[in-house]
Amino acid sequence: MNDAQRVSVVIPVYAGEQTLAALVAEIEKFTSPQKTGGGVDFFVCEILLVHDCGPDRSDVVIGALSKKYSFVHPVWLSRNYGQHAATMAGMASATGDWVVTMDEDGQQDPESIQVLMDQALREGLQLVYAQPTNPAPHGLVRNFFSKAAKIISMRLLGNASIGRFNSFRLIDGEIARTLSAYCGNGVYLDVGLFWITGRIGHCPLELREEFGRPSGYSFLSLVKHFWSLVLTTGTRPLRLITIVGAFSILFAIGFALYALYEKYTGQVPVEGWASLAVVMAFFSGVILTALGVIAEYLAVTMGIAMGKPLYVVSSKPTRSNRS
Repeated sequence: MNDAQRVSVVIPVYAGEQTLAALVAEIEKFTSPQKTGGGVDFFVCEILLVHDCGPDRSDVVIGALSKKYSFVHPVWLSRNYGQHAATMAGMASATGDWVVTMDEDGQQDPESIQVLMDQALREGLQLVYAQPTNPAPHGLVRNFFSKAAKIISMRLLGNASIGRFNSFRLIDGEIARTLSAYCGNGVYLDVGLFWITGRIGHCPLELREEFGRPSGYSFLSLVKHFWSLVLTTGTRPLRLITIVGAFSILFAIGFALYALYEKYTGQVPVEGWASLAVVMAFFSGVILTALGVIAEYLAVTMGIAMGKPLYVVSSKPTRSNRS
């Protein structure tokens, strides 16, 4: 089975003290050569646990797992950089023909790796996203906003073929390593994948319950996550501001013509101060909103131009100040 597909599994770890051991034990059975349901020879050649300096003792667990299993390789980040940066740090170290990215909480079943592999090889895909067939166990409000955010991001990218993003992905190994080598700070991982992949698929899969711990994302962090996605999708939001500005001008012209008509026909007395205050408030808000969005783009551009690193790998674990 020398031609078996080699799979690297990348797991960004923030608060995995209670879940990592069980997850790695599940993946262990795939480290020996075997066949997928579609008859493809494959095996997991390595598990890359990327320590993102969370608040618990994940570093201790990662160290113990790397000693217990020869296929477990730790990647120590110098501080907390976030899930996407940690994922790209793992992809940069991956050696497999394919790279699977998955969460630490156990929602995503390792058994599904072979299903993703079968679809990728059957359809000649470079990137396959898991498409959950059941709602994520996060509550109706969060699931609604998560779905809406992904639909908005898909529209901003201007290509419906990429569909909805998911952290459970199968990526062509060369693409994963290339992306992690040049992708700069502030670039959303799935946006970067969209830039360099031409064939993208979605595989219906069922999510499991998390391994006894809540999500590590707060509502505020999710909002920041979404805003980062918006800013790195390109210039479409800036174009949207231009369109809003054009409509604002048309609205102002129409409002002025209406006010003049009412004044000279004598049907309704037009009070100048009230209308002036409304118009000034409206257009001041439009201008400030436009300047704010442009400033955010400049901030992202400055971070890239100054060479701010996406992540830094160190030789030893670092724990969060909050632990």
